[in-house]
Amino acid sequence: MASKWRELADRLADEIRRGEYTPGQQLPQIRELVAEGLGSKSTVHQAYKALEAEGLVTSSRGHGTVVRQQVPLKRLGIARYDKAKWRDGDEVAFIADRVASGRSFRRNEQTQTVNLVEAPPAVAAAHGLPEGAQVYARARLVKEGDQPTHTLTSYYRPEHVEGTRIVDPTPGPAGRGGGFRVLYDAGYEIDHMKESIFARAATADEAKLLQLPPGEPVVELHRTTYTASGTVVEFAIGVHAASRFAWEYDFKVPDSAKGEKGQE
Repeated sequence: MASKWRELADRLADEIRRGEYTPGQQLPQIRELVAEGLGSKSTVHQAYKALEAEGLVTSSRGHGTVVRQQVPLKRLGIARYDKAKWRDGDEVAFIADRVASGRSFRRNEQTQTVNLVEAPPAVAAAHGLPEGAQVYARARLVKEGDQPTHTLTSYYRPEHVEGTRIVDPTPGPAGRGGGFRVLYDAGYEIDHMKESIFARAATADEAKLLQLPPGEPVVELHRTTYTASGTVVEFAIGVHAASRFAWEYDFKVPDSAKGEKGQE
Protein backbone atom coordinates (compact mmCIF):
# COMPACT_ATOMS: atom_id res chain seq x y z
CA MET A 1 0.00 0.00 0.00
CA ALA A 2 1.42 3.38 -1.08
CA SER A 3 2.21 5.97 1.55
CA LYS A 4 -0.06 8.99 1.83
CA TRP A 5 2.51 11.39 0.31
CA ARG A 6 2.98 9.04 -2.65
CA GLU A 7 -0.77 8.85 -3.25
CA LEU A 8 -0.98 12.65 -3.18
CA ALA A 9 2.00 13.00 -5.52
CA ASP A 10 0.42 10.56 -8.00
CA ARG A 11 -2.88 12.42 -7.83
CA LEU A 12 -1.24 15.79 -8.52
CA ALA A 13 0.93 14.30 -11.30
CA ASP A 14 -2.19 12.96 -12.99
CA GLU A 15 -3.86 16.37 -12.73
CA ILE A 16 -0.80 18.03 -14.27
CA ARG A 17 -0.73 15.55 -17.18
CA ARG A 18 -4.46 16.08 -17.80
CA GLY A 19 -3.89 19.84 -18.00
CA GLU A 20 -5.72 20.78 -14.83
CA TYR A 21 -2.53 22.59 -13.87
CA THR A 22 -0.85 24.23 -16.87
CA PRO A 23 2.85 25.07 -17.45
CA GLY A 24 3.82 28.11 -15.41
CA GLN A 25 0.85 27.76 -13.04
CA GLN A 26 1.59 27.65 -9.33
CA LEU A 27 0.30 24.68 -7.36
CA PRO A 28 -1.70 25.40 -4.18
CA GLN A 29 0.39 26.39 -1.20
CA ILE A 30 1.09 23.59 1.25
CA ARG A 31 -1.19 25.06 3.90
CA GLU A 32 -4.09 25.10 1.42
CA LEU A 33 -3.85 21.37 0.77
CA VAL A 34 -3.50 20.73 4.49
CA ALA A 35 -6.69 22.75 5.06
CA GLU A 36 -8.46 20.60 2.42
CA GLY A 37 -7.58 17.51 4.44
CA LEU A 38 -5.20 16.04 1.88
CA GLY A 39 -2.49 15.41 4.43
CA SER A 40 -0.21 16.94 7.00
CA LYS A 41 2.32 19.63 6.19
CA SER A 42 5.01 16.92 6.01
CA THR A 43 2.90 14.78 3.66
CA VAL A 44 2.25 17.61 1.21
CA HIS A 45 5.88 18.73 1.36
CA GLN A 46 7.08 15.20 0.51
CA ALA A 47 4.57 14.98 -2.35
CA TYR A 48 5.82 18.26 -3.81
CA LYS A 49 9.43 17.11 -3.47
CA ALA A 50 8.54 13.91 -5.36
CA LEU A 51 6.94 15.93 -8.19
CA GLU A 52 10.09 18.08 -8.38
CA ALA A 53 12.35 15.01 -8.54
CA GLU A 54 10.18 13.65 -11.37
CA GLY A 55 10.64 16.87 -13.36
CA LEU A 56 7.00 17.94 -13.26
CA VAL A 57 7.43 21.08 -11.14
CA THR A 58 10.06 23.49 -9.91
CA SER A 59 10.16 24.99 -6.43
CA SER A 60 11.86 28.22 -5.43
CA ARG A 61 11.63 30.73 -2.62
CA GLY A 62 9.25 33.50 -3.56
CA HIS A 63 7.71 31.62 -6.50
CA GLY A 64 6.31 28.54 -4.76
CA THR A 65 5.86 25.25 -6.65
CA VAL A 66 5.26 25.84 -10.36
CA VAL A 67 4.38 23.41 -13.15
CA ARG A 68 7.26 23.03 -15.59
CA GLN A 69 7.07 23.52 -19.32
CA GLN A 70 6.63 19.95 -20.61
CA VAL A 71 7.16 20.58 -24.35
CA PRO A 72 10.91 20.90 -24.89
CA LEU A 73 12.50 23.32 -27.30
CA LYS A 74 13.67 21.87 -30.60
CA ARG A 75 17.43 22.11 -30.73
CA LEU A 76 17.96 21.93 -34.49
CA GLY A 77 21.02 20.22 -35.95
CA ILE A 78 22.35 21.35 -39.33
CA ALA A 79 19.40 23.61 -40.15
CA ARG A 80 20.12 26.01 -37.26
CA TYR A 81 23.36 27.07 -38.99
CA ASP A 82 21.87 27.77 -42.42
CA LYS A 83 23.78 30.79 -43.77
CA ALA A 84 20.57 32.31 -45.11
CA LYS A 85 19.40 32.66 -41.50
CA TRP A 86 22.33 34.68 -40.13
CA ARG A 87 24.14 36.03 -43.21
CA ASP A 88 21.05 37.30 -45.02
CA GLY A 89 18.63 37.51 -42.09
CA ASP A 90 18.59 37.99 -38.34
CA GLU A 91 18.15 34.42 -37.05
CA VAL A 92 21.12 33.47 -34.92
CA ALA A 93 21.22 29.74 -34.14
CA PHE A 94 19.27 29.67 -30.88
CA ILE A 95 16.61 32.03 -32.29
CA ALA A 96 16.25 29.60 -35.21
CA ASP A 97 15.52 26.94 -32.58
CA ARG A 98 12.82 29.17 -31.06
CA VAL A 99 11.22 29.80 -34.46
CA ALA A 100 11.19 26.05 -35.23
CA SER A 101 9.60 25.42 -31.82
CA GLY A 102 6.90 28.05 -32.31
CA ARG A 103 8.34 30.12 -29.46
CA SER A 104 9.13 33.82 -29.20
CA PHE A 105 12.36 35.54 -28.16
CA ARG A 106 13.06 38.77 -26.32
CA ARG A 107 16.48 40.43 -26.42
CA ASN A 108 16.94 40.33 -22.63
CA GLU A 109 16.63 36.53 -22.70
CA GLN A 110 20.32 36.35 -23.55
CA THR A 111 22.88 37.97 -21.29
CA GLN A 112 26.62 37.68 -21.53
CA THR A 113 30.00 38.59 -20.18
CA VAL A 114 33.09 39.00 -22.34
CA ASN A 115 36.58 38.61 -20.92
CA LEU A 116 40.13 38.07 -22.11
CA VAL A 117 41.22 34.85 -20.36
CA GLU A 118 43.89 32.18 -20.40
CA ALA A 119 42.79 29.40 -22.73
CA PRO A 120 41.72 26.24 -20.84
CA PRO A 121 43.32 23.04 -22.19
CA ALA A 122 40.39 22.03 -24.44
CA VAL A 123 40.18 25.54 -25.88
CA ALA A 124 43.91 25.78 -26.53
CA ALA A 125 43.89 22.37 -28.24
CA ALA A 126 40.95 23.30 -30.48
CA HIS A 127 42.58 26.56 -31.58
CA GLY A 128 46.07 25.06 -31.87
CA LEU A 129 47.39 27.46 -29.23
CA PRO A 130 49.81 26.86 -26.36
CA GLU A 131 48.09 26.35 -23.00
CA GLY A 132 47.60 29.65 -21.24
CA ALA A 133 47.47 31.73 -24.44
CA GLN A 134 45.01 34.62 -24.31
CA VAL A 135 41.56 34.15 -25.86
CA TYR A 136 38.28 36.00 -25.66
CA ALA A 137 35.57 34.12 -23.75
CA ARG A 138 32.02 35.22 -24.60
CA ALA A 139 29.81 33.55 -21.98
CA ARG A 140 26.04 33.61 -22.48
CA LEU A 141 23.13 32.58 -20.31
CA VAL A 142 20.00 32.00 -22.39
CA LYS A 143 16.50 31.97 -20.91
CA GLU A 144 12.99 31.30 -22.11
CA GLY A 145 11.00 33.85 -20.19
CA ASP A 146 12.34 33.59 -16.65
CA GLN A 147 13.57 30.00 -17.00
CA PRO A 148 17.20 29.43 -18.00
CA THR A 149 17.62 26.87 -20.80
CA HIS A 150 21.38 26.71 -21.34
CA THR A 151 24.74 28.40 -21.18
CA LEU A 152 27.12 28.79 -24.10
CA THR A 153 30.67 30.10 -23.92
CA SER A 154 32.45 30.81 -27.20
CA TYR A 155 36.22 31.19 -27.31
CA TYR A 156 37.94 33.24 -30.01
CA ARG A 157 41.49 34.21 -30.96
CA PRO A 158 41.95 37.93 -30.23
CA GLU A 159 43.21 38.65 -33.76
CA HIS A 160 39.92 37.36 -35.19
CA VAL A 161 37.52 39.45 -33.08
CA GLU A 162 39.39 42.41 -31.55
CA GLY A 163 37.34 45.58 -32.05
CA THR A 164 34.23 43.73 -33.26
CA ARG A 165 30.75 43.42 -31.73
CA ILE A 166 31.70 39.95 -30.45
CA VAL A 167 33.64 41.56 -27.61
CA ASP A 168 30.74 43.90 -26.75
CA PRO A 169 28.95 42.63 -23.58
CA THR A 170 25.61 44.30 -24.45
CA PRO A 171 22.76 41.80 -23.78
CA GLY A 172 21.44 39.90 -26.79
CA PRO A 173 23.09 38.62 -29.98
CA ALA A 174 26.16 40.43 -31.35
CA GLY A 175 24.13 42.53 -33.74
CA ARG A 176 22.17 41.42 -36.81
CA GLY A 177 23.03 37.80 -37.59
CA GLY A 178 25.03 37.33 -34.39
CA GLY A 179 28.62 36.16 -34.04
CA PHE A 180 28.75 34.21 -37.29
CA ARG A 181 27.77 37.36 -39.20
CA VAL A 182 30.46 39.33 -37.35
CA LEU A 183 33.08 36.75 -38.36
CA TYR A 184 31.76 36.80 -41.94
CA ASP A 185 32.06 40.60 -42.12
CA ALA A 186 35.61 40.33 -40.74
CA GLY A 187 36.59 37.94 -43.57
CA TYR A 188 36.16 34.65 -41.68
CA GLU A 189 33.21 32.94 -43.35
CA ILE A 190 32.28 29.75 -41.54
CA ASP A 191 32.32 26.66 -43.75
CA HIS A 192 31.93 23.57 -41.56
CA MET A 193 31.80 22.59 -37.92
CA LYS A 194 32.10 19.61 -35.61
CA GLU A 195 29.81 19.05 -32.63
CA SER A 196 30.24 16.57 -29.80
CA ILE A 197 27.54 16.08 -27.16
CA PHE A 198 27.36 14.01 -24.00
CA ALA A 199 25.20 13.82 -20.90
CA ARG A 200 26.58 14.15 -17.37
CA ALA A 201 25.55 15.09 -13.87
CA ALA A 202 25.19 18.81 -13.24
CA THR A 203 27.59 20.56 -10.91
CA ALA A 204 26.14 22.43 -7.94
CA ASP A 205 26.81 25.78 -9.66
CA GLU A 206 25.14 24.60 -12.89
CA ALA A 207 22.10 23.30 -11.02
CA LYS A 208 21.70 26.68 -9.34
CA LEU A 209 22.30 28.74 -12.49
CA LEU A 210 19.96 26.66 -14.68
CA GLN A 211 17.41 26.17 -11.87
CA LEU A 212 17.49 22.40 -12.27
CA PRO A 213 15.35 20.07 -10.18
CA PRO A 214 17.27 17.56 -8.03
CA GLY A 215 18.90 14.83 -10.11
CA GLU A 216 18.37 16.37 -13.56
CA PRO A 217 21.42 15.86 -15.80
CA VAL A 218 22.81 18.31 -18.32
CA VAL A 219 23.87 17.82 -21.93
CA GLU A 220 27.28 19.30 -22.67
CA LEU A 221 28.07 20.46 -26.20
CA HIS A 222 31.48 21.10 -27.74
CA ARG A 223 31.36 22.96 -31.07
CA THR A 224 34.36 23.67 -33.27
CA THR A 225 33.76 26.06 -36.18
CA TYR A 226 36.07 26.23 -39.21
CA THR A 227 36.58 28.33 -42.32
CA ALA A 228 36.96 26.60 -45.71
CA SER A 229 40.75 26.69 -45.26
CA GLY A 230 40.50 24.83 -41.94
CA THR A 231 41.09 27.80 -39.63
CA VAL A 232 39.27 27.42 -36.31
CA VAL A 233 37.38 30.66 -35.68
CA GLU A 234 35.30 29.57 -32.68
CA PHE A 235 35.35 26.82 -30.06
CA ALA A 236 32.24 26.76 -27.90
CA ILE A 237 31.12 24.84 -24.83
CA GLY A 238 27.41 24.70 -24.05
CA VAL A 239 25.63 23.27 -21.01
CA HIS A 240 21.95 22.48 -21.61
CA ALA A 241 19.22 21.47 -19.17
CA ALA A 242 18.49 17.95 -20.44
CA SER A 243 14.69 18.07 -20.14
CA ARG A 244 14.34 21.45 -21.86
CA PHE A 245 15.57 20.39 -25.30
CA ALA A 246 14.78 17.81 -27.96
CA TRP A 247 17.80 17.48 -30.27
CA GLU A 248 16.70 17.20 -33.88
CA TYR A 249 18.82 16.29 -36.93
CA ASP A 250 17.78 16.16 -40.58
CA PHE A 251 20.56 15.34 -43.04
CA LYS A 252 21.37 13.51 -46.25
CA VAL A 253 22.68 9.99 -45.60
CA PRO A 254 26.25 9.72 -46.96
CA ASP A 255 27.45 6.92 -49.25
CA SER A 256 31.24 6.90 -48.99
CA ALA A 257 31.52 3.78 -51.15
CA LYS A 258 29.84 5.59 -54.01
CA GLY A 259 32.23 8.47 -53.58
CA GLU A 260 35.25 6.20 -53.74
CA LYS A 261 34.00 4.57 -56.95
CA GLY A 262 33.51 7.92 -58.54
CA GLN A 263 37.18 8.76 -57.90
CA GLU A 264 38.55 5.62 -59.63
